Amino acid sequence: MVLDDQARDYLTTATNGDLRSALNALELATLSTPETAGQIHLTAEVMHQSLQQRALDGDADGDAHYDLISAFQKSIRGSDVDAALHYLARLIVIGDLPSILRRLLVIAYEDVGLANPQTASRTLTAIQSAERLGLPEGRIPLANAVIDLCLAPKSNSAISAIDAAIADVNAGKAGAIPDDLRDAHYKGAKALGHGVGYKLPHNYPGGWVKQNYMPAKLKNTHYYQPKTTGKYEQALSQQLARLRALQRSQKPS
Repeated sequence: MVLDDQARDYLTTATNGDLRSALNALELATLSTPETAGQIHLTAEVMHQSLQQRALDGDADGDAHYDLISAFQKSIRGSDVDAALHYLARLIVIGDLPSILRRLLVIAYEDVGLANPQTASRTLTAIQSAERLGLPEGRIPLANAVIDLCLAPKSNSAISAIDAAIADVNAGKAGAIPDDLRDAHYKGAKALGHGVGYKLPHNYPGGWVKQNYMPAKLKNTHYYQPKTTGKYEQALSQQLARLRALQRSQKPS
């Protein structure tokens, strides 16, 4: 790579001595400039175009950056591989690796979730690889993760469930913890009725026994509503339906 003196001076001046910004612009210029006679020649004009493109695609400190992150997640949620890769490329060009890594992990749990939990593990591995590699090489595991997330089945049942539970708590619907679920590992707990009557599920066939766990004021409240977009959550749905049916029908032992 050959960096002209004028290009170097322009880069230094335009980035106000910000090393990260300078490195990001230099990487963009290098990646976007074709080789000639086996060398990449960076002129002042090339550097000017690179810095303009960086600003156009959304500086990490500007309002446009949030629009870019939003478009990135919504494209993955909507299973549009090409759009998601486009927005990933724009984030890579401005060198915003931290936002990419954080957003991918959020997407893995929020948008794919229980439809395919293994996707989250693969995403985390890709994130760790990108962190270790840095840019530009980190773009490779990042592309793998984005394609995987786009084409995975989607389910937001987990975030919907916890948000509904949080909403109840914030609305003052927490209720008293049933006495048999309270801590019994201290002197005087038994006299207060704490832990008395608790049934250890491991002592019953199938590791389950009918027992009330919810505060009385939230009895029969169901937060988790499974989706059937993925085989894993289909299995969870069947197990949940079986347990809820048992809870409704079986007499307490």
